[in-house]
Amino acid sequence: MSARDEILGRLRNARGPRDAAAVAARLERHARNLVPARAAALDHAAKVALFASLAAEVDATVARVASLADVPDAVAQYLAARNLPPAAVLPADPALDKVPWDRAPMLRLRRGAAAPDDEVGVGAALAGIAETGTLVFVSGHDSPTRNNFLPETQIVVLRSGDVVGIYEEVWDRLRARGVLPRTVNLVTGPSRTGDIAQKLELGIHGPRRLHIVLVDDNGAAAER
Repeated sequence: MSARDEILGRLRNARGPRDAAAVAARLERHARNLVPARAAALDHAAKVALFASLAAEVDATVARVASLADVPDAVAQYLAARNLPPAAVLPADPALDKVPWDRAPMLRLRRGAAAPDDEVGVGAALAGIAETGTLVFVSGHDSPTRNNFLPETQIVVLRSGDVVGIYEEVWDRLRARGVLPRTVNLVTGPSRTGDIAQKLELGIHGPRRLHIVLVDDNGAAAER
């Protein structure tokens, strides 16, 4: 046996059970990983507050509004306060169809996939995770992944009912939807990196600014 065959054999044997029934049983168990106590024991209102706090700690900004009707004004005010153009690209996500965009007539909105010249993108998150202040995005024909990364400024609409305590709850929701998406992106704050001198730079691999419009809907989960 060659060294190559020996190495590949070890890798093959380390994969775990290859029997179809054993694999199915392992997937069905959905064993939980280590769960930080800071999120698991909180009531829903406290989870939402923790999510907003931790998102702010990683340089995201959060605006809490009372209903979807308040979202257009919140978006317009954010853009105006930062001297950004009142224009944005939106994916064809049905969750955004429930927002009365005509309440902010100055906003110029385009539906579709983001292009390189789109400075601002508005999207909807599948969930927010209180454990780390993280947003969850899934890919699909009505939610292109590029919309979450290409515009320099990303504005995310998130229903408070879609804030969960821990990561495992997100996977439970995804499994309940049936077919899993091709891509699940977990986003914590704006894009960032540190150069060789350990200087933090924002916007290197994605949005430079991340603004979350958190809609307080009394804990009722958004319909998907």
